[in-house]
Amino acid sequence: MTRKTILKFGKVENADPNDLPGWKVIEGKPTMKTAVQHTTADGKVLSGTWQATPGTYHATYTDYEFVHMISGRIIITPDGGEPVEVGPGDAFVVEADFKGTWKIIEPVTKHFVVALK
Repeated sequence: MTRKTILKFGKVENADPNDLPGWKVIEGKPTMKTAVQHTTADGKVLSGTWQATPGTYHATYTDYEFVHMISGRIIITPDGGEPVEVGPGDAFVVEADFKGTWKIIEPVTKHFVVALK
């Protein structure tokens, strides 16, 4: 089977409505949906679209993530660190050892690339 060398993300379909492993609600009633839209042939890199509603999660990362914010606003605060606010058009990385809060201020849509350990 030949793999496409270019894949354009389209409409978010078949998104998983479950919270990600290592993410726990600590304020409000946020919900999330994760759509993995591409996986490399070796299974080591995932990319797709994530959406979430307002509220706060405490997140524990085990893998590196690159994020490009499409819409919404989040304040991310590493445990013991300074808050970082991100919004539409911002791009950032989250290292594999991140632990801290994601306070979702406005409904979020982001594209992500995760490099699995």
